[in-house]
Amino acid sequence: MALFTKDELDDLREKVKDVKFGMFTTADASRSMSSRPLTNQQLDDEGNMWFFISDEQAFTRELVDNPSVNITFTDVDDHLYVSVSGRAEMLRDRQKAQELWNPMVKAWFPDGVDDPHLALLKVHAQSAEYWDTGNSKMVTLFAMAKAAITGQPPKHVGEHKTMGVQ
Repeated sequence: MALFTKDELDDLREKVKDVKFGMFTTADASRSMSSRPLTNQQLDDEGNMWFFISDEQAFTRELVDNPSVNITFTDVDDHLYVSVSGRAEMLRDRQKAQELWNPMVKAWFPDGVDDPHLALLKVHAQSAEYWDTGNSKMVTLFAMAKAAITGQPPKHVGEHKTMGVQ
């Protein structure tokens, strides 16, 4: 069963395509959350987000007991904020790694897809939410200043959408 419609996936893909890094949040056994930047390699047609990781990173052990994760993408200049929630699993899939491989990944894995610590993180996105003002900084500041003066929440400052299972 698909959690997103094709249009929702296309919309989400369009929102995150130019945001190179997402803050990937996990929770440890005591439910303390921590985040680290990861580069999204792909959002596939089944709602899976793919990341290259090293199996030596401590947070990968947290995923065994608590696979629920959140990834946030932010483009401050474009006033875009995206939050994706899902379930993660670490995989060793050489064929998928070759498909996603690009020269930038070599900086982290000099031995390429043969690096013994190379793994993939597959996050099955379950829901997503975004805020996109689509406005220039001046338009947004004007709307906020007007709201502060009138005491009314700002209007028409952008688009907010929720997708997937809630």
